[in-house]
Amino acid sequence: MRTTFKDLKFGKCWDGVQSMVQFNDYQLSIVKHSTSYGGKQGLYEIAVFKDGDQVELPGITQEGDTVKGWLTEADIDGIMLKMTTISASDPVPLEVDNKTS
Repeated sequence: MRTTFKDLKFGKCWDGVQSMVQFNDYQLSIVKHSTSYGGKQGLYEIAVFKDGDQVELPGITQEGDTVKGWLTEADIDGIMLKMTTISASDPVPLEVDNKTS
């Protein structure tokens, strides 16, 4: 069964929400808040992390950029599918606990 946006676990993040998804060595951060790209329009922003550092990932982010914004739930589903292929692993939704955010 493929993991989709509906399977994600969101926690509090600033004045919005965040979800994290593990793909082998990569983590996908998905946020929606007042300062995220598209957050005020109800859309999501993603960033990819590897070894704790925010990284570019061809096919996911643009060259020279580590974030991608103005994304719909369907866009997030497509990104998770691409990351499954890139990482050769199934996505694992993680608990987000941003008590200090």
